[in-house]
Amino acid sequence: MTEIASTTAADPQRRGFLLRWWDLMGRRPELFTLLLTIATCLVVIAANPDFLQMSNIVDILRASVVRGLFAMGVLVVLASGGIDVSFTAIAAFVMYVLTMVVTTWFPGMPMTLILILAALGGAAFGIVNGVLVQKLQAPSLIVTIGTQYVIRSFLLTFIGTALFMNIPSAMDAFGKASLFTHRASNGVVSVLPATVLVLAVAAIVTWYILERTLMGRAIFAIGGNSAIAERLGINLFRVRVFVFAYAGLLAGIAGVIHVSSNRLANPFDLAGMELEIIAAVVLGGARITGGSGSVIGTLLGVLLITLVSNVLIFVGIPSTLQLAIVGIFILIAGTIFALRNRG
Repeated sequence: MTEIASTTAADPQRRGFLLRWWDLMGRRPELFTLLLTIATCLVVIAANPDFLQMSNIVDILRASVVRGLFAMGVLVVLASGGIDVSFTAIAAFVMYVLTMVVTTWFPGMPMTLILILAALGGAAFGIVNGVLVQKLQAPSLIVTIGTQYVIRSFLLTFIGTALFMNIPSAMDAFGKASLFTHRASNGVVSVLPATVLVLAVAAIVTWYILERTLMGRAIFAIGGNSAIAERLGINLFRVRVFVFAYAGLLAGIAGVIHVSSNRLANPFDLAGMELEIIAAVVLGGARITGGSGSVIGTLLGVLLITLVSNVLIFVGIPSTLQLAIVGIFILIAGTIFALRNRG
């Protein structure tokens, strides 16, 4: 009888714990992404302990920089209820044209000015996206597909497959700059690139905009319900232009970081990354319909996507199944978030 009574008393405690955890998961969806990331790491470590080598960790961080910059921009657009798939095309155009111009006419241009020009160039494309979305009253997905095709077509028509192998010295030096260097006992040298700092700054700025400014409140308000937000006095045109300009700005910077890291300007690099970046933001807790999302969750989503893309080979999973695994993660996360919202 004592055992039965103790079991009966324990059941409400378990249910209470589960309900509290379920409620916390609903309020902080990035926790689920964190659990998925930890579980993925544990599986890889169990199958191949070599995963914990410093070189692999550095490679993951390096591969997360460009993805992370794209994801910060996509997060802001998604939070406003829009969607942008033109950011890779913007990055490709800005990085190629800027590399060509600097190499040909201004080879001594400092890296700071190159980054500023890349940001301005990307923001200009983003402003065009925002104006078209607002003036045409068309779905942002359709508009950005259109601008993506226009940009890609321009590159194909007027640039072709020409590559820039000799990038400006400032970009080359920036790509080689490191925060620290680690030499393993087997002689393998791991270098953490300074470009990680760019992602850190972008994440802090994005967090500040979304969480500490009136613009951030307006972005979430429009994403929640644009009609109500407009009745409250929020300028939809200004907010939409801002979010697409910000996404374009980060895309331009990401393009320059990509060239600096790879020491090669290819006009058709980065194509096809759109869905995995959107997936990372959604896995981080952002709703595709807008009104939610966080910087921490997005960074965790980027880390998870990078893990799937870069290290599953350690457990013998072929690269052809990587998309399927990402899809399964999205389905699981989407189901849990939907169930929690209904509750």
